[in-house]
Amino acid sequence: MDPFMQAAIDEAQRGLDEGGIPIGSVLVHQGRIIGRGHNRRVQQGSATLHGEMDALENAGRLPASVYRDSVIYTTLSPCSMCSGAILLYGIPKVVVGENQTFMGEEELLRSRGVQVEVLQDERCVALMRTFIERSPELWNEDIGE
Repeated sequence: MDPFMQAAIDEAQRGLDEGGIPIGSVLVHQGRIIGRGHNRRVQQGSATLHGEMDALENAGRLPASVYRDSVIYTTLSPCSMCSGAILLYGIPKVVVGENQTFMGEEELLRSRGVQVEVLQDERCVALMRTFIERSPELWNEDIGE
């Protein structure tokens, strides 16, 4: 198991344990996690704190050169907002835990030169399927439906 995807899964579990949506993310630069986060929309009453956004926020303000030499790991295919941030900061690679429960903007990312690797990790799938089954209204809110 990739230790960075494991760290993202740990973040997703943390979000679920806090009563939120189980999506986690880590930003990795030169083999080291420099930002980690999880979806905290429920916990913080936020409109924007998806897992990737939280990881970027927790990494803090960084030079463009750091983003351009980083990889972002996320347990779920990135939505349009998170994909926009990935494009804005020039992050060249995204490793996605799964895209079966939600297909984000992977084609947009690829069309703009971002390498997208999808693992179809069964732990990520199970986390989301269970959550969506138990909290469909919260999930629909998170994806803007």
